[in-house]
Amino acid sequence: MTDIAAQLAEVKAHIAAAARAAGREPGAVTLVAVSKTHPADAVAAALAAGQRVFGENRVQEAEAKYPPLKARHPDLVLHLIGPLQTNKVKEAVALFDVIETLDRPRLAEALRREIERQGRRPQLLIQVNTGAEPQKAGVAPAEADRFIEACRGLGLAIDGLMCIPPAAEEPALHFALLREIARRHGLRQLSMGMSADYETAIRFGASHVRVGTAIFGERG
Repeated sequence: MTDIAAQLAEVKAHIAAAARAAGREPGAVTLVAVSKTHPADAVAAALAAGQRVFGENRVQEAEAKYPPLKARHPDLVLHLIGPLQTNKVKEAVALFDVIETLDRPRLAEALRREIERQGRRPQLLIQVNTGAEPQKAGVAPAEADRFIEACRGLGLAIDGLMCIPPAAEEPALHFALLREIARRHGLRQLSMGMSADYETAIRFGASHVRVGTAIFGERG
């Protein structure tokens, strides 16, 4: 677990250097440590090293892992970065502080109802499928403007956008597209960039980068 502390420090140093190279303050970029498939002990090691923002792909896995960690660390911030099924919205709103994968009208309506019912509002990011990949979640770029306005019309506060570029394409093109959609709607949060491309994402204005393998190693 000592490797986690060292690897976390290295990633943070790279983030700071990339931010400075882009003329940005290092503090403007939040590292989301992606702990999916890794045990609670690995998260605890990252917490001991000062990390407080984490990302999980599945509601059920996060429910099994995070409540005790959140009880011990009230400042822990948990992001849902995987697809959200409507039948898990109740649990997601209760547990997660940020939901990054809002991508369809039915989910928007379910979130609106559950936020109103629980009186707890996670930050909401809309996932844009910038590569229009049929196997990936996310709203199509051509539909993003309409979907953002529709969500706002429901009374949902939208905080930003998220994307996962196609593995075989130049990520900068996708980051630039996401940044432009966000600019049109006055959205400040851009969750983009993972272990292989987060430095490029920072250059294009990422507010959050999602890094797992470079911190925790290969998936458990």
